[in-house]
Amino acid sequence: MKKKDIPKPAMLYAAEEIYSMVSDIKLKNPEISVIEAVERYIGSKSYQNLSSGEFHNELLNRFQKDKAPKKTIELLLVQKKVVVERLKHVEGSYFAKSSFPLDTSQTTFDLLWRMCESYELWCKEINDMKSITLGISE
Repeated sequence: MKKKDIPKPAMLYAAEEIYSMVSDIKLKNPEISVIEAVERYIGSKSYQNLSSGEFHNELLNRFQKDKAPKKTIELLLVQKKVVVERLKHVEGSYFAKSSFPLDTSQTTFDLLWRMCESYELWCKEINDMKSITLGISE
């Protein structure tokens, strides 16, 4: 079975978004660590979209239009609640030349890290090794 034949679980859309953005940050800044790339993701437009719930609102609208099973919608609502709660806007000081905060909470970082790890594990499960660029799950 090819990658395109395997449907992506609904719960991985947010993880894929985070992973893609963190990968882009790392690609554009090869001198930084993956940890720093995750930290730089915080404060980005993608992060703001996730932490405000807008990402999930758009995703839920799409799934509802496609008449996704009720259980899928319920699970996405639970994920939205957890993500919004844990990725609340972090108030405080920001680095002068970037949009990420100095006082990132460990809870926020841990959630982002685990979601990236989940995405990599799914890629391994479907044998899509080309999509693994950060090496978090190793």
